[in-house]
This record gives sequence, C-alpha cells and structure tokens, in this order.
Amino acid sequence: MTPPFASAGWLPGPHAMTVYASMARPWPRPAFRRERWETPDDDFLDVDRLDGPSPDAPVLAISHGLEGSSRAPYVRGLAAAAVRRGLAVAAWNFRGCSGEPNRLLRQYHSGETGDLAFVVGRLAAERPGRPVLAAGFSLGGNQLVKWFGEWGAALPPEVRGGAAVSVPFDLAASAGALDGAGFWPLLYRERFLGRLRRKAEAKAAAFPGAFDLAAVRRSRTFSEYDDLVTAPVHGFAGAQDYWRRSSAARFVAGVRRPLLLLSASDDPLVPAGALPVAAARENPEVTLEVTPVGGHVAFVGGMPWRREFWAETRVLDFLLGWT
Repeated sequence: MTPPFASAGWLPGPHAMTVYASMARPWPRPAFRRERWETPDDDFLDVDRLDGPSPDAPVLAISHGLEGSSRAPYVRGLAAAAVRRGLAVAAWNFRGCSGEPNRLLRQYHSGETGDLAFVVGRLAAERPGRPVLAAGFSLGGNQLVKWFGEWGAALPPEVRGGAAVSVPFDLAASAGALDGAGFWPLLYRERFLGRLRRKAEAKAAAFPGAFDLAAVRRSRTFSEYDDLVTAPVHGFAGAQDYWRRSSAARFVAGVRRPLLLLSASDDPLVPAGALPVAAARENPEVTLEVTPVGGHVAFVGGMPWRREFWAETRVLDFLLGWT
C-alpha cells in the first residue's frame, strides 16, 4: 500500500513544484542501451532500454510528455526505480524527440497511438507471455489512456496494466490553460512552443510548402500552432477537431485492463474540471486518484536534502500488483 502523498512544504504552490520537478530535481543516470527500431512506414523510433534481473522479468514501457524524451528527469527517475524493483525498462522517444529528426513530415501528437502500439507489440513479441506494463506522463499519458480505451480487450495479452500521470484529459481545456493570460501560462507556453517552432523550421526546410512557415513563426498560442501544424500534418480539420478527437477522457469508458490515473487538483496545465471522474467511477478497471496538491508531473515530497518523488512509487506499486 502506497502511503498518501505528503507535499514538500519547501515548494509552496503548484508552479514551484512543477518547475522544480522539471528543471531542478536530481537527474538519475540509468545506463540506457539505445536501440533504433524501424517503423512500418519507413521511419524510426529510438528506444532506450535497461535489462531486468532475468530475461523473463516484466518490462515497463515508458512514454514521455510534450517535447520531452527518454532523458527527461521523470522518465529517468521512474526507469531507475523500476529496475531497483525488478523490472526491465523500454523508455521510447516519440518521433523527432531522441536528438535526431525523424525522416517523415509527421511527428507525434496527443492522439497518436500507433507508435505506442508498435512499441508495446514488439516488446510482447520478444518474449511471448512476459508481462508488459506501460506508463505515460502528460501527453504520453494521454496517448496511453486513449490506446487502452481504443483497443479495450483487444490489447495484447502480455499487457497487464498501465499508469498515466498528469494526463491532459480535455486537450481544449489544457490548451486554454496554457494560452491564458499571466506570467506562468506564458512561461509554460513559450517553453513548449519555442521548441515546437524550431522543429517546424527544420520540417519546412525538408518538406517545403507543407505548412505556412511564416505564420508558424508568428504563432504565440497552442491554438495557432495546432491549427497551423499539428492538425494539417496529421489529418485533422483544425485545432478543435484535433483536440476533440484526441482527448483521453473520451476513451476512459472503453478501458478493459487495470489502469491508474494519477492527477493533482492544483495542476496548472490540467484544469480539475477536466478530470473524467464519472467515467472512471463507472469503470472497474480504472483507478482515478486525485491529490489536493502535486503540480504537473511533479508530486515532490520529503525535505530538500532527502527528496521523494511520490508518483514514481505509486505507479510502480500499482503496476507490480498486476504482474
């Protein structure tokens, strides 16, 4: 049984906790072994792996968040903790997030579940019968919930359970929070959009005319960027269509494997009103846990000289119960 989350008193408020967890926490340095997996559409995914205590040890597939990677501190933290508890790890990088541009115009988005299905399917095929677990953070958590709901009972039998942390269940609501007024939304927005605009520059050079690059350079909101790039590149009619069709909340009812949803009421990127409380309550396979505080992909506890990252413990406690 995981003890209840006890927030770090020295990180007052959701923004301090969110920024600390993203930018200042100690970075575990697990000795990843990188593999490049060719995808069926002639692109590639870079997957960073850690071996378990035996070839048959359960393997945990970890999905990162928006403009993150397998190098993100929350991925490294969960990976290191998973190995200590007897799991193997496959921390996969979304297209264009491993440090090398992917080959195709398409990259990744909140509703892209094909690559996740490919990664988990390959892990399941490596050693049929070996338990496969899945964890996702933020955007990666949205993908995970959507995939579990889309596939339902048709998931590979090796998939025993999943956990998703700080999921933007309603993408329109999260985009609204990020596009809002004030210092903190501006800080978060520009951190993400600055990276996305730079990637768009590179894609425009490789695929001239794929989208309006001049307009992308002027974009200052997620609504503008998703209208200009994400939606047209990935087959959506516009930002609203992309958000509606890709939001994880719509898929919670279809989940047919044990799934933990971990959120904080004070998450600055995920409004509390967007959490799928009713859908989770009505689905016995879904466990929705909402802490009063915790920020976004943070959940920092302990003291400055002995920090604790509660979400990592809670995720592993839940997942190991299904192996």
